[in-house]
Parts: sequence; structure tokens; C-alpha cells
Amino acid sequence: MKLISWNVNGLRACVNKNFMEEFQKLDADFFCLQETKLQEGQIDLELPGYEQYWNYAKRKGYSGTAIFTKHTPLSVAYGMGIEEHDQEGRVITLEYDRFYLVTVYTPNSQNELKRLSYRMEWEDAFRGYLGKLAEKKGVIVCGDMNVAHEEIDLKNPKTNRNNAGFTDQEREKMTELLDSGFIDSFRNFYPDAEGIYSWWSYRFKAREKNAGWRIDYFLVSNDLKEQMKSAAIHTDIFGSDHCPVELVMNDLL
Repeated sequence: MKLISWNVNGLRACVNKNFMEEFQKLDADFFCLQETKLQEGQIDLELPGYEQYWNYAKRKGYSGTAIFTKHTPLSVAYGMGIEEHDQEGRVITLEYDRFYLVTVYTPNSQNELKRLSYRMEWEDAFRGYLGKLAEKKGVIVCGDMNVAHEEIDLKNPKTNRNNAGFTDQEREKMTELLDSGFIDSFRNFYPDAEGIYSWWSYRFKAREKNAGWRIDYFLVSNDLKEQMKSAAIHTDIFGSDHCPVELVMNDLL
């Protein structure tokens, strides 16, 4: 059971580059997208064999998530069911017999940390949302979580300390989420791997220099730990400022 998560930084732009080719090559059971930057009706993707689930932001050309899957879910939920957090198309949840799959695009704290206080509220709400799901069955959560958790997760930790995505507060919220009963799948398999990132700034030739950040994740609830088979970060796939991340599980369907 193969799952892919990719922040495409505008799906229309990515489709004009290499999206379809990479989508077909990766051949995932579940393909989760963040930052689609679309409204309903702005794209018509032909994906034979896949069902498509979309969550759009109210604001045009902003945020947004999608999941394409080969497997019909028991139920689908858009957002967390909390009005103030459900305006930006950031969460989709698919329910299956043995697990929930959640994709998320976590709000960026922005320049000068303008949105950090909102981000803290979001983090607490999202952790609570996942906790309620995890009381019922296993949870796999993936997406752009907009935080490099530890110093090993970005090229230049010293110079980025207290920048958006590497503040003490954001890192602590990721620690709290993991401590609440989740495993960072990539670190589970590669606890000491350095220099493997999922996002690079478009400026300063960052990707060429591999001056990146690992901010895209698959987290798995503790009860599914033994079901994990492998994790990967596809640093060789271009088309966005992020690259796809992957999790392979035993078949839970």
C-alpha cells in the first residue's frame, strides 16, 4: 500500500511541467496534494482508476488540498469541523475500515512571524482533531507541516533559528504531536540521515546547493508502527519547490 504526499505549489503550473508523468510513474494507492491553489472547475484531471477529493480555500489561488485514491473510502471529511480553521482548504480525511488517512497543509507562520499566534491555535486544534480520530482506529497523516522538527532537518539551523518553520514554538508543537502518539515515518527508518530535504527556496540556487528543509511528513499513529514497510523522499523529482514524500505500508485495505 503506497502513499505519496506532494506540495505542488500550484497544481496548474505543475501539470504544465511534469505532474502527470510523475503521477503515473509513482503509481500510488493514495496521492495527496497540498497547495493546489485552485477553485472548483479550474482544472479537469483525467486520472483513470482514481477517485478525486478536493478541498478548496475560500480565497482564490491560495492553499488547498486534494487526495486521489484507487480505494473508495467509507466516508470523507473536509476540514476539522471548526469554522475558524476551515476557510483555507487545509485538511481532508478519508476513512477506511482499519485507518484514517488525513492530508494537511499547515499554515505558514509567514515573514516576521505575522501568523505565529494563529499557527499555535491551529496546531492545538489539529492535534485535538487527530487525537479524536486515533481513539477510533489507526491514523496516517501526511502533508506540508511547515516545520523542520530538529536541526538535522534543515541545512542551516543556526542562521534559520526563529525564522518561520524553525521557531522554538513550532518545533515544540511537532514534539507535542509526536508525543501524543505519532511516529515520524522517515526518521523511524532513517534516524540519522542528513542532507535529505523536501523543500528548497526558489532563491539563492538553494536546490542546486541542497540548502533545503524537511517539512513534508508522513506521521503514523503508534498502533500502526508495525505496519510500516518503508519511507522515502523523492529528491530527484522536480516540478515544485517541494518534492514528493512516500510511505509504504502493509496492505490495510
